[in-house]
Amino acid sequence: MGKWKQAGLICAGLVGGVLISLQFSAMAEKETRTGLPIEELRTFAEVFNAIKQGYVEPIEDKKLITHAISGMLSNLDPHSTYLDADAFKDLQVGTQGEFGGLGIEVGMEDGLVKVVSPIEDTPAYRAGVKTGDLIYKLDDTLVKGLSLSDAVKRMRGKPKTQIKLGILRKGEAKPLELTLMREVIKVQSVKSKLIEEGYGYLRVTSFQENTAASVVKHLNELYKPGALKGLVLDLRNDPGGLLNGAVGVSAAFLPQKTLVTSTDGRTEDAKHQFFASPEDYLRGSKEDYIKDLPAEARKVPMIVLVNGGSASASEIVAGALQDHKRALVLGTQTFGKGSVQTVLPLPGNTAIKLTTARYYTPSGRSIQAKGIIPDIAVEETANGTSGQRLREADLEHHLTNDKEKETASPAKEAPVKPQSKAPTPAKPKGSNGKDGADEAAEPPSRELASKSDYQLSQALNLLKGLQIMQNRQ
Repeated sequence: MGKWKQAGLICAGLVGGVLISLQFSAMAEKETRTGLPIEELRTFAEVFNAIKQGYVEPIEDKKLITHAISGMLSNLDPHSTYLDADAFKDLQVGTQGEFGGLGIEVGMEDGLVKVVSPIEDTPAYRAGVKTGDLIYKLDDTLVKGLSLSDAVKRMRGKPKTQIKLGILRKGEAKPLELTLMREVIKVQSVKSKLIEEGYGYLRVTSFQENTAASVVKHLNELYKPGALKGLVLDLRNDPGGLLNGAVGVSAAFLPQKTLVTSTDGRTEDAKHQFFASPEDYLRGSKEDYIKDLPAEARKVPMIVLVNGGSASASEIVAGALQDHKRALVLGTQTFGKGSVQTVLPLPGNTAIKLTTARYYTPSGRSIQAKGIIPDIAVEETANGTSGQRLREADLEHHLTNDKEKETASPAKEAPVKPQSKAPTPAKPKGSNGKDGADEAAEPPSRELASKSDYQLSQALNLLKGLQIMQNRQ
């Protein structure tokens, strides 16, 4: 019993130290500060000691504690996680728009890595990795049993090195095997194109430190030939990113000091409102890039394109522009990732990413597990199909929507009926002689603002219709 008591004291002290280092006492409500759960910590100490004494192979203390922390976090929700030194470094570098790896936004589902969205112009995107794919094998290692951070660590590596992904895909009778070449991922988060005279296209693939400033630069380029009659903001398959990037992009299209989003959680720090103001979208003492914005950008008719791959920061932007009647949202229901993760550094250059709040649109709608419902529902293809997509509500342990009762996963519900209908032209003949439905069934073009992009063509038709209506007034 002496050994058990000693182990219990050591482990209780160790766990207590971890909790203190995370400043949980500062983050908890006053009424919940009831001290450490001694009985539960004693059970933890007994399990810890049993493993140390009797497991078939010796295990380092550090490894056991790390796994315990990882387990605590992974069972909270899909986005709370432990970041080892490498993962923490990758997170810091990734927000700058450059990191090593394959280019996949992932989560965990039933012990397998589930693809939320492949990032454009990356090895994963070019190899044909799709949203909803289940990665069950990395080279010769089965994913089952690995934590998400361990799996991500294995997918990352030195540029110009290969990795084989074993993939389970709905609709495929056999597992797929894709070989990808790792490379330094340099994500160009903003792209633009003048679709035709007077109509601009702006694509945001992720929200990084410089995304909002880049949006302003691209808008200036779009306005060089002359004033725009309409603008399409494409947020499809945008997995999100930094909050200040989302606020900055929203500020480019909304009046100053307009509410963009709010957050709410258990602590005072988690309760905050974010406005289209420099103090909320700038970091440090940077110059306010919004001053360089063409004045007409805040008034030009806009369509925001979204789909099931639009998540987090992209949902904040879509929700803000929708609530303030600044733009019509067109496409399919978004992912529904409406929670805030706070990164808390730990000793040894590690950290935890902890869900601390929920996001809300300016009107108070909760994005979590529901997403943004388009004003105009348009499927991804002319024959009316978008395919079944993974959404937040499909993830195990997902945080519920606190504004309404938990409903069935949007992916399993009937398609959303449009509130209004976009102009639907007759099915065109494709360049290959096939009709529109056949052509739409082919893999989508990766060309920026492709003419075969059905949702984009519908957005353009709608903008032209709005322009005609304005001219008649």
